[in-house]
Amino acid sequence: MSEDRILLTGSSGLIGTSLVRSLMRKRIPMVSLVRHPLPEARPRYAGSDRVSSELWDPYSATPVSRSQPLDGTTAAVHLSGANLAGQRWTSSYKGQILESRVKPTHALATVLAGLRPKPAVLVCASAIGIYGSRGEELLSEGSLPGSGFLPEVCLAWEQATQPAAEAGIRVVHLRFGVVLSPYGGALAQMLPVFRAGLGGRLGNGRQWMSWAVLPDVIRAIEFALQTASLSGPVNVVTPNPVTNLEFTRSLGRVLQRPALLHVPAFALRLAFGEMAEATILESERVMPACLQAAGFDFEYPELEAGLRAILQKS
Repeated sequence: MSEDRILLTGSSGLIGTSLVRSLMRKRIPMVSLVRHPLPEARPRYAGSDRVSSELWDPYSATPVSRSQPLDGTTAAVHLSGANLAGQRWTSSYKGQILESRVKPTHALATVLAGLRPKPAVLVCASAIGIYGSRGEELLSEGSLPGSGFLPEVCLAWEQATQPAAEAGIRVVHLRFGVVLSPYGGALAQMLPVFRAGLGGRLGNGRQWMSWAVLPDVIRAIEFALQTASLSGPVNVVTPNPVTNLEFTRSLGRVLQRPALLHVPAFALRLAFGEMAEATILESERVMPACLQAAGFDFEYPELEAGLRAILQKS
């Protein structure tokens, strides 16, 4: 990717921050689209001289301020969107979840389609939530979408890239599973509870959890940028999904803490409403068929080894 110039959104999130650091180490030029000016005093890393920021309004018909030309962009990675676990899912917040994914995606795809020359690829975040809760069913990219709010959001999110696809840009929809990192996301919220010896299964513990550790997620994004044969939906999960019970036991072993407690499903529904049913209690047993067919190898395909690797660095 030495000749690449990457356009990036969502650079301040868990995945985006790690991706920026990885690309900076490779000294790949980047333009980060941001909604607010970045502070002047920022940490410096090797390659940070190749990173610039550009203000944009992702809800505007003309979303990029264009203080510097975006022509010459060879690839784009779009990661922005409201946090699913940010708050209880009121009707208003559900509208925000949908709008924060669909409108900016369509706006960015339109901008990319208008560049000359056009970038080769748009790698856009999506989620395995598109499949819905499917119990024991083994799911791949060829599986049909499920029903409910999250599948509808993910489907609209992916369809919003249509302007880029119609312009001949290769579009990859990275359907992320649970991204494991001690610095954010679900695992970071669990760690204080488990380290206190108060962890345990959620609901009946039989729901399937499809996951990947953050370093493998970053490698998968970079692989998607480089691999011309990849397009359309791509599941970013290891080939070894686990049940919630298996996950809690593994985390307890890694932390050398008991994981014997149990949070019943009704308590989760009472505390979190619809969000609990659609995220915490849903069962999605997903395989990375497209990544595997393209030759991608996970560095941490097994849960316990992956947890040990990321937690020993935290």
